[in-house]
Amino acid sequence: MHPPASSSFLLLTGMSGSGKSIALRTLEDSGYYCIDNLPAELLTESIHSLHSQEREAPDRLAFAIDIRSRSDLAQMPEWLSALARQGHAPQLVFIDSGDEILLRRYADTRRRHPLSHLGLALADAIALERQALKPLRSLADHIIDSSTMNVHQLRREIIDRLGVGDELPPALLFQSFAYKRGLPPDADFVFDARMLPNPHWHPELRPLSGRDAAVRQFFENEPDVTAYLAQTQAMLDRWLPRLRQDTRSYITIAFGCSGGRHRSVYLAETLAAHARRHGWPDATTFHRELD
Repeated sequence: MHPPASSSFLLLTGMSGSGKSIALRTLEDSGYYCIDNLPAELLTESIHSLHSQEREAPDRLAFAIDIRSRSDLAQMPEWLSALARQGHAPQLVFIDSGDEILLRRYADTRRRHPLSHLGLALADAIALERQALKPLRSLADHIIDSSTMNVHQLRREIIDRLGVGDELPPALLFQSFAYKRGLPPDADFVFDARMLPNPHWHPELRPLSGRDAAVRQFFENEPDVTAYLAQTQAMLDRWLPRLRQDTRSYITIAFGCSGGRHRSVYLAETLAAHARRHGWPDATTFHRELD
């Protein structure tokens, strides 16, 4: 059984340290079935296996093949020809970076190069890898040089260059919390609401939360709360679209107050509702001290 004509089949390769892992994760986030570090000689077997199983076969595939597989990459034209005879036409994507950039990245991360087991100096290992990958680079349908790119720019380049489809918008979460229990570790923005009027000091409001109508009415009558909301809303309206362009998967905006019941909850609920009306229809809330 061959994959449907509309399927996308990518072979991802390139220099170690150039960003192949980022590229593969980007493809996976975009709906590709991904296999990393596949021995090149198993290409045809892997395709056959995926499309001969009883369950529905994936229609978007991405395999990463590089120096780690220790295959004779000079045989890649033969393996690609074998795939073509079976009706498959993968696009070969080569991720590259300059040698000086690769040296700097390895120095920064302190990771070992895949050829370090040969006892080579890092510069020599990079040179040997580049020589071994020449056959793949010469066959590449796309060469992407990540030398001047950060993580987000590389993700965007992969999406735009390969036309892998619209990426899902990031999941936007508005969270409330109590400072006495610490900051949420995954928050991208943290706003402190402890300077605002506190319903806790009103006996009739104390047992309620920022979700309740009486508490909402209390805050709506407070000029400081109105000003705080307007300024925070303007800031988020200005900068949230930039985070979406950075191809993030999750954005968490946290509001903290003393007890995590009134001020922070009201702000999170109000701004989540605003976000849902202005381009973030799936914005959600989580109230750490209530939920």
